[in-house]
Amino acid sequence: MLDALRDVGHTTAAAAHLESAVSLPPDEQAVAVAAVRLLGADVLAPYALTGRTPPPEEGAAVALALDALPPAHPAPAAPPEGDEQPWVRAWIDWSVVTVLARIDPATDTPAAPVPQAPPRCDPGPDRRRPLGAAPGEPAQEGWVPWSVRMGHLSSLALPGLDGPVHEAARSGLLGLARGATRAVLRRDFPTAARITRWLAWAHAERLPLPLDPAPLTEHIALLGGGGRLALDTAIARHLLGLEHV
Repeated sequence: MLDALRDVGHTTAAAAHLESAVSLPPDEQAVAVAAVRLLGADVLAPYALTGRTPPPEEGAAVALALDALPPAHPAPAAPPEGDEQPWVRAWIDWSVVTVLARIDPATDTPAAPVPQAPPRCDPGPDRRRPLGAAPGEPAQEGWVPWSVRMGHLSSLALPGLDGPVHEAARSGLLGLARGATRAVLRRDFPTAARITRWLAWAHAERLPLPLDPAPLTEHIALLGGGGRLALDTAIARHLLGLEHV
């Protein structure tokens, strides 16, 4: 995927990945399909970042993965009524279906319901305040668990996507900044990279931020490791205008 970011239009990451799995046993082929699904919209990040149309085989490969592991209908309930993991998965499914339909309308994609909105961030001193609100008010929670949850949704931080998760990010920029800083101080660089990517997205949206995400992104890229972190920081750098595809 990092190669695709550097060579957009000439690298078919998903198609090549699935093609290489054709000769594998069925259970290993299933794992290969699941790997494409786990990336969510990031499998199409090179095209979302540039507005270019993916090669036909790339869109077909993503659609194949969606058909093999279709989005849940109806979408699971949001926390605290529902379990967090299926709800996060539902948002990731929505993101990849939405991005594919936008950048490659010719591809036949399965429908993905819009899940329930996330809670809003309470950036106050009670940083771990549990979910809950008075009747008729939207649920809020402290910025620590809220920012970690937003990190789990970082594959939605791409141009052209907009929805309730993005509205929550816009209204919780201070919570995101605090969450990213806390993760760096704890040396939890994968979490820091995911949360900082939202700050990079907000920068690309020209929103006023409580800190500069550019040096934070470079710091995380320098000290952190692993393929997922490298992908998150590469996308953040593109959003910040530090790299060009």
